[in-house]
Amino acid sequence: MKVRVLGCSGAIAKDCKTTSFLIDGEILVDAGTGVGDLTLEEMRAVNAVLLSHSHLDHIAALPLMVDSTAATRTEPLKVYALAGTIAALKTHIFNNIIWPDFTCIPSPQAPFITLEEIRVGQTIRLRNKLVEVLPAVHTVPAAGFAITAGNGCWVFTGDTERNPTLWARLNQLNVAMLVIETAFSNREKDLARRSLHLSPNVLANELDCIAKGKNYPIYITHTKPAETELIMAEIQRFDQTQPFGPNVTHDIRWLRVGQEFEL
Repeated sequence: MKVRVLGCSGAIAKDCKTTSFLIDGEILVDAGTGVGDLTLEEMRAVNAVLLSHSHLDHIAALPLMVDSTAATRTEPLKVYALAGTIAALKTHIFNNIIWPDFTCIPSPQAPFITLEEIRVGQTIRLRNKLVEVLPAVHTVPAAGFAITAGNGCWVFTGDTERNPTLWARLNQLNVAMLVIETAFSNREKDLARRSLHLSPNVLANELDCIAKGKNYPIYITHTKPAETELIMAEIQRFDQTQPFGPNVTHDIRWLRVGQEFEL
């Protein structure tokens, strides 16, 4: 299973694109501004989109991608999301005011997209991959995802704050790679808590929930561009990967746009 990082920033700036991952060229996990780097052919190859939640940085490119490829698709693009996310898309995006309602165009019987409701705890099959919907703790209905093609799970937490239920489930899974958000630095810890995001000190406490004997690479995503270097420096103070030292307990790395991973 190949994972391509299209975007992993918490906001935009030069070389900073918001959250989106491409799985095996056919599944998008979130549809932030990074989707804009795909060619038309690559966009047309996407047959499913998994949305973690409704915030703009995670859905911004979805309406535009649909517009770019709809006329050449032979079947609707399936968008999988929680009920609250679907309600937000219908009310605020695909409402014929902000953007056309592609769930009814060109006809309700043959639309350009379909909105498929998912639930936390549910597992769905997308071709040869299993996708488990994981819990997230955020200001709107939100989820993470564990995706596997049979050889360990790629796990994306989505936007979340303290989340004991998530760790209880991850400790039961064969995790091959974890992508976890840390949106704010410690100096912005109060803002992080109010907006239900992680800061480095809280991240440290969360990682302590990983069961002993469980070891996998942990990639930090969703950092604010103005604070990325500070956030990574604060994370390094409690845990670092290079050089390996006697007190290293986790393999923590900074996720970058353009990276590709084979799981």
